[in-house]
Amino acid sequence: MFNVLRAEPKTTFEYGPFRIRRMRPGQILPERGDDAFGPLSVIDHANLEQGTLVKMHEHNNDEILSYLWRGSMVHEDSTGHRVSLSPKKLMMMNAGESFWHEESTPLVSAEMLQIFIRPRKANLEGRVQFMDRPEGVKQNKWTLIAAPEGIESPLEICQAIYIYDTRLEANATLEIPSHKDFAQWLYVMDGEITLGGHTLAKGDAISDEASALTPATATTDTTLVCFLVYLDAEAVLEGTISGKFGNVK
Repeated sequence: MFNVLRAEPKTTFEYGPFRIRRMRPGQILPERGDDAFGPLSVIDHANLEQGTLVKMHEHNNDEILSYLWRGSMVHEDSTGHRVSLSPKKLMMMNAGESFWHEESTPLVSAEMLQIFIRPRKANLEGRVQFMDRPEGVKQNKWTLIAAPEGIESPLEICQAIYIYDTRLEANATLEIPSHKDFAQWLYVMDGEITLGGHTLAKGDAISDEASALTPATATTDTTLVCFLVYLDAEAVLEGTISGKFGNVK
């Protein structure tokens, strides 16, 4: 039986011009007793109005994927990067021992996921990576965005997690990515799907620790983000954000 985590308005909070709905992905498997889904610790679904500025601040021991779905955002960091992010340019910060960054939306508003992952080891070297995809999200086909170290992918994660996305056209059906020994966590970024007898709308997620998810069918044009997670991966709790929630078993 598949587990569904519904979008909960009560988990949304606002800081001036930006609004965040914070998800604890592990709550989809309550029997594990951990708010984190293995090393996948926190997912913020954020809306930033034009003119938002998140001033320069530090992260330690967080793996952070900035997944822009709509609009654009300017990233600046302590290594000298000043880069405009969009659905055509994504970013992974491997915060490691220390990494400083600042985000702003000077031109247009933005909608995004900020994904916080617990790294396999503390105090790795801090760095930032970028993924260019001129055509944006592919239709009716999964794109591998990020994968563990040593796996060929656009972005590298210091953890046993794969991340994919796709844009399903209305009435299209697509199988969900899978890897042996990795649990699936599927998120509806926008739109609506049916899967395994469930209807999922924007902000909903579905998973099952033991069984593979069945194919998803879109009832309208839909963007999906899929996480494959090794639930028992070794991870650290020292992260600025990722380390604060739940327990590593």
